[in-house]
Amino acid sequence: MLIESLKTLFNRDLIKLKNEIESYQNESDIWKIQKGIANSAGNLCLHLVGNLNTYIGAEFGKTGYIRNRALEFSLKDIPRAELLSKIEETIVVVDNALDNISEEELKMEFPLLVFENKTSTEFMLIHLTTHLAYHLGQINYHRRLLES
Repeated sequence: MLIESLKTLFNRDLIKLKNEIESYQNESDIWKIQKGIANSAGNLCLHLVGNLNTYIGAEFGKTGYIRNRALEFSLKDIPRAELLSKIEETIVVVDNALDNISEEELKMEFPLLVFENKTSTEFMLIHLTTHLAYHLGQINYHRRLLES
């Protein structure tokens, strides 16, 4: 039951991420930062894709994804079409990987130490949904500030 809810939430918010990136009137604005804003929408998008491909795709989908977190924040001017493609690929990876998790595994310890203390897989997956939603909100706000 929880897996289906998580799949719905990840799918909904990754589609919304795609819509946000598509909604920038000027493609170059995706990479702009303003005073007091540390990350562009493009870098937040790369960060979300890297995060989900690492903690869900590689861990449960066995995709072999290797994360370079530093590049998520240092790369610039990736074409919008490439960002959209990465999001679409991530939608498929997350959906397929979640199919590999049993209800019993949700209660088990998450295979990687991500925080100060170990967590359950269930906790980590819920965290990942809120992490996605948090940065999605930042991207939405970023776009609207630049276009006002």
